[in-house]
Amino acid sequence: MHTPSGAPRPRRVAVAMSGGLDSAMALALLQQQGHELVGLTMRLWREPGNAHDPAEADIASARRVCQQLGVAHHVVDLQEAFYRQVVCHLVDEYAAGRTPNPCIRCNRWIKFGLLLEHALALGAEALATGHYARIAQQTGEYLLLRGRDAAKDQAYFLYTLGQETLSRLLFPLGEHTKAQVRAWAQARGLPVAERPESQDICFLRDGDYRRFIAAQRPEAVRPGPIYNRAGALLGEHRGLPYYTIGQRSGLGLAAPRPLYVLALDAGRNALVVGYGDELGQRALLAREVTTVSGRPLPAGASVQAKIRYRARAVAAQVYPEGADAARVCFDELLRDITPGQAVVFYQGERVLGGGIIAQAVEAPGTSATS
Repeated sequence: MHTPSGAPRPRRVAVAMSGGLDSAMALALLQQQGHELVGLTMRLWREPGNAHDPAEADIASARRVCQQLGVAHHVVDLQEAFYRQVVCHLVDEYAAGRTPNPCIRCNRWIKFGLLLEHALALGAEALATGHYARIAQQTGEYLLLRGRDAAKDQAYFLYTLGQETLSRLLFPLGEHTKAQVRAWAQARGLPVAERPESQDICFLRDGDYRRFIAAQRPEAVRPGPIYNRAGALLGEHRGLPYYTIGQRSGLGLAAPRPLYVLALDAGRNALVVGYGDELGQRALLAREVTTVSGRPLPAGASVQAKIRYRARAVAAQVYPEGADAARVCFDELLRDITPGQAVVFYQGERVLGGGIIAQAVEAPGTSATS
């Protein structure tokens, strides 16, 4: 486990138990180090309709691991808060023509908000999770670092964590690889060693967010016009949630060259498409910008930025605009800047912060096709 240098070792640690492999091994590693532990599993809202409730299966799996390791286990009911903060937000964002990342919002408000509060109320000094990320200290400041396993690094999803929160967290898996973690679970005979990875939108019964949004907000998933940038009508789309920036397939349009989604115009319920050389910008505006240090980045700060979890990091400069907004200018054209996704800032292995993409814009002195 990577413990912040110079920080006292917590005596009593609550471990967020999802029922999966990673959180189980976080518990096992902390127990091996001699901590006094308690397992906490969140009961989150799930869409009804499954014959076998996956939430109950996750809770049962976490309970079995805790029983096997002799650790007390508690279930924390956060269904109402999760529905309000994560589920409703996802529906609202898609209805507005944006593509949200529910995991980031859940981490900020539920897991490292309400669950951490519950852990501290139980007398825990820290909350541990199975995230592949690291925490360190430097001159009295907590740093958020990428996980050692580049293929599993999850620091992108944690950019909203600030100093007070980081001081209460442990990421026991951050120094290890997924292969090591699975091998250790198998060697210990943990019942979760072969459990599959959880899906991206965990609260849906089938992973189909378009079906869910259509049921929750029918007016958000209705046919509308497809235009090119010149305003010519090219066809009809099935509903804006079926599309995202840069998408090529599924447009149902005949054209001499491939067409791509350039923009989703929720105000007109319209899709804007164009050719590949029309796609992309060199800058974006971000909202809800936060930094790990709590201090705004200096104007023109040089960073590496990722505009999606699986995107490669690109050199960029950040220019704060007001208290919680920023303009991010990239050194190269990016074709899939997507409103609603997160842009996360790095310097090497260190996560500096990030924000939610509001819109793609032109960088000063450039054009979309330069």
